[in-house]
Amino acid sequence: MDDIINRENIRLRIEVSNWRQAITAAGELLVASQYSFPSYTAEMISAVETLGPYIVVAPGIAFAHSRPGPAVIRTGISMVTLAQPVCFGNEENDPVQIVFALCATDKNNHIHLLARLVSYLDDEENLPFLKRCDDAEQVYRAINHAIPGE
Repeated sequence: MDDIINRENIRLRIEVSNWRQAITAAGELLVASQYSFPSYTAEMISAVETLGPYIVVAPGIAFAHSRPGPAVIRTGISMVTLAQPVCFGNEENDPVQIVFALCATDKNNHIHLLARLVSYLDDEENLPFLKRCDDAEQVYRAINHAIPGE
């Protein structure tokens, strides 16, 4: 898999009322594209309920995930942007407007994929673009073609 994220795993400016709905929306994309089973989405929500909002890794960004297990079919990432940001309970980085969902078949095979995504997000121009963009094709191209030589 050369792409960081597939076209069908991107939804932009969706309406949600809370963090659970935001994770559910990102999880549903993984299910629809056959990366995971619905139980994986429940596991991602449960992880936040149990461990707190540790998935809010930077201002406005959450990386929803759970452990590798039978609910994961193949490794992949989905992304939703929210029409209105929601709070996860992370004082430092709330509110969240971008939610990535990551599922992995084991504890190692997603590291390169995640490193490429983080490299894209490290460019200070890319976050404002993701937050304001309403064209999934543009987001797809930007994320997947942002790293020279890939």
